[in-house]
Amino acid sequence: MSEPVKKQDQEALKEYAGGWMTERKGTDAPGFLKLATPIIGLGGLGYLLFQMYGDVGHATRGPLVQQFNAATRTSPMLMYAVALMVLIYVVIVAVFVFRKPHED
Repeated sequence: MSEPVKKQDQEALKEYAGGWMTERKGTDAPGFLKLATPIIGLGGLGYLLFQMYGDVGHATRGPLVQQFNAATRTSPMLMYAVALMVLIYVVIVAVFVFRKPHED
């Protein structure tokens, strides 16, 4: 059925999580996965910034959202601080993702 794994091939494999994940030594993640990481993070950051005050421009629920915002007194500085933390996180993850893989 399956061919036996050669000794040198077995040495080049590294197992994680009790054998659930296997990685060949010296391989790297595919480029589309590397690119998807910062795109998803920046998309989340953009959504956070655009929806910071809710959907105030909507035809039917916009006035209700404006009244809710006036009653609860949202803090824009807190939201900008959270957005800044998200941006820092996305930059750190992007640097980690695009860095050359290390050899163990």
